[in-house]
Amino acid sequence: MNLVLAKSDTERGLSDVFTLARDRLPGEGRVFEVRRQAFAAFERAGLPHRRIEEWKYTDLRALMRQVPPLADAPGAEAIARARAALESAKIDNASRLVLVDGAFVPELSDIGALPAGLRVRTLREVLENAGNVARADLLLSKISDAMVSLNAAMATDGVVIDVGDGVALADPIQIVHVATAASRSAFTRSHVRIGNGARVKLVERFVAAQGAQAYQAHDALVISVGDKAELTHVRLMADGSDAFNITSAIVTLGFKSRVGLFNLTSGAAVSRFQGFVKFAGEGSELAVNGVNLLKGKQHGDTTFVVDHAVPHCTSRENFRAVIDDRGHSVFQGRIIVRPDAQKTDGKMMTRALLLSDEAEADNKPELEIFADDVTCGHGATSGALDDSLLFYLRARGLPEKEAQALLIQAFVGEAIEEISDEALRELAMATAARWLEART
Repeated sequence: MNLVLAKSDTERGLSDVFTLARDRLPGEGRVFEVRRQAFAAFERAGLPHRRIEEWKYTDLRALMRQVPPLADAPGAEAIARARAALESAKIDNASRLVLVDGAFVPELSDIGALPAGLRVRTLREVLENAGNVARADLLLSKISDAMVSLNAAMATDGVVIDVGDGVALADPIQIVHVATAASRSAFTRSHVRIGNGARVKLVERFVAAQGAQAYQAHDALVISVGDKAELTHVRLMADGSDAFNITSAIVTLGFKSRVGLFNLTSGAAVSRFQGFVKFAGEGSELAVNGVNLLKGKQHGDTTFVVDHAVPHCTSRENFRAVIDDRGHSVFQGRIIVRPDAQKTDGKMMTRALLLSDEAEADNKPELEIFADDVTCGHGATSGALDDSLLFYLRARGLPEKEAQALLIQAFVGEAIEEISDEALRELAMATAARWLEART
């Protein structure tokens, strides 16, 4: 007997938002038909809730009480406030692509002098191009997830990045999501195709401008990594303290490719970063590292599914969480080893540091192994700061908060140090240091 849950007020509200947004969503014909099918798939599944295993710790029926209407296209005032917010997200020499309230803003982006071999278009531009017969494919995915379907139905803009074969970009590409509106939602979807033998550094930032509050950011990033290509992807999420952020990353690795993914969550009242990574070519390597820095009543969820579908691939997952006050951190990691994926080497470790008696950490590492010649393992720990180490530092004259900060910095540094690029590693460490300074 199937149990069908009645529609919640939020789900009914989403139907209204989709209907009202019809004239604002780019694309006609086949594009809108794909949108309609995606929204129908979302309606059949409904908002994820605790009876769905992958969402048992992040019950959106309870946490997502409403969905605000889509944000308006940014005007001069919003762009001015976004420009001010971008000062804190500046990276030297990066090709910056800026989305404000879900819309690409050329005057804030570096699109005039892109490096050779790099092509950038907006999602809206591609979806509205009637001559591009494959444009609707940008809204399709093989991932069965309600929030991925909702994103496909509602996406208003994003960036479509193509890196040619053999192109080695010396400087990073940076996608910055800036929220300026109050009580509005933004749905963005971006695609990155990395050609065979190419090398790319990609940075994603989520920031809030002054005056942005109670907003929602729904984002999806689809990445295709070619044969013998390399990608370093760093994601820094520092949304407003009352914001809501749901982001999905869908990554496919080619033959003998190397990918390093890092995520640091320090903002938003409720957030979930979910990754779906598939090995599609033999001999590839994946390193996933992440840090949650949570305080107050923040809820931060990191969920990753790594699918070893072919032999001779290696994956490493290393996750850290620091939770203060009544914060709630969630880590769910699942490594799947398919029957033909012999010689797989997969390992996963998650550690949580609880700074208060009311802090909560839910860690759920999983292995699903259907092959017999593999090396796989996982582990999870949680606990408080070591009292003996605190005593050692305080005995040498350090105040308690400074002693705690040093130990916390060392704890999260184990994950941050895995970022291969030195400049991006320093960027992530500086972001963590700002969180620690605000705590003290």
